[in-house]
Amino acid sequence: MKKDLIYRKRYLERVRPFIGKSLIKVFTGQRRVGKSYLLFQIMQEVQASDSQAHIIYINKEDLAFSHIKTAQDLAEFVLIEKKSGKKNYVFIDEIQEISEFETALRSLLLDDELDLYCTGSNAHLLSRDIAGSLSGRAIEINVHSLSYFEFLEFMRLEDSDKAMSQFLKYGGLPYLKDLPLQDNIVFEYLRNIYSTIAVRDIVNRYALRNVQFLEQLTQFFASNIGNLFSAKKISDFLKSQRISTNTMQVQNYAEYLANAFLIHKVPRYDIEGKRIFEIGEKYYFEDLGLRNALIGYRVQDRGKLLENTIFNHLQIAGYDVKIGGLGTQEIDFVAEKDGERIYVQATLTINEEKTLEREFGNLLKIQDNYPKYVVTMDEFDGNTFEGVACLSLREFLMLLMDSND
Repeated sequence: MKKDLIYRKRYLERVRPFIGKSLIKVFTGQRRVGKSYLLFQIMQEVQASDSQAHIIYINKEDLAFSHIKTAQDLAEFVLIEKKSGKKNYVFIDEIQEISEFETALRSLLLDDELDLYCTGSNAHLLSRDIAGSLSGRAIEINVHSLSYFEFLEFMRLEDSDKAMSQFLKYGGLPYLKDLPLQDNIVFEYLRNIYSTIAVRDIVNRYALRNVQFLEQLTQFFASNIGNLFSAKKISDFLKSQRISTNTMQVQNYAEYLANAFLIHKVPRYDIEGKRIFEIGEKYYFEDLGLRNALIGYRVQDRGKLLENTIFNHLQIAGYDVKIGGLGTQEIDFVAEKDGERIYVQATLTINEEKTLEREFGNLLKIQDNYPKYVVTMDEFDGNTFEGVACLSLREFLMLLMDSND
């Protein structure tokens, strides 16, 4: 057991009240964002608080557990390993690799001596049907790539322009702390992670034949962060590039990428009409390092990286995020949490009067008193413009976080 783990406080605080309770704790998220890392941290806490605790650990990425393929295999293994008369803590890593795993979990839940934890890399791990089959006795904790300040802590860096540039370039997969932050090393590692996600979580899972199209669509999303699209527009554009496709294929493959947490599909919200638009959405990457490993880290993409970073920060902070529509104008992000709302505009710079009028003006048209922000790459030493706060990206990434970060 590692003794030098850096604790990801946000996720541990969420799970602590449920340790020892008869609930299945499910950590979901993209591969390599740190779900297994969190399992080890929980194991440490359990062992520190209960010297009699018995740990049962199953890692489906380890060949030692390759014999556990079905729900029956899983249930039998746990019951054989279980020690009666004490609390048994069961940790199952990448449980989606076990067919009909929910059947085993439902059965194991009947045993009060078992406390169950698992991780998965598929967004449908706790779909409505599965959650129903578990009789509501499961909680899901979605794990994201490192936030900026987790990145600083993991990499032992001070907050600076250089550290921010490294974060925007390399992303926030926790294992980066064990690598030299050099392009050739980091991007090779990240490309291997992408290949694992593409093959294991998408191609194999959905039995895809057109692997080339999956690669082309992923690169399309990487190049078009922050652009408003529909499946038809994407299909039409790809056809114009002589890439054979149709709207249904685009929809399906985009869904597969989102199910693997590689990208996030963000709907468009009518601020005045208070409804979701049926057509038009944006796509953002869970981890910018993976995106950059696919198509490169380019100076002309700074605006896209800024927007993606803001989206990721809002998600990590627990907000439900949408794209805002206000008549013919666009608000980059409408984010809601606990009945409260904030609005955020992203812009590389506000040096030009035209940019200032556009970004601040759109927010000032919103007729409510919720907080409104313009976030820029500029280092801005000021406060507000007619009530709208202007923040540098580094300042914004200090915002919205709680004491657990």
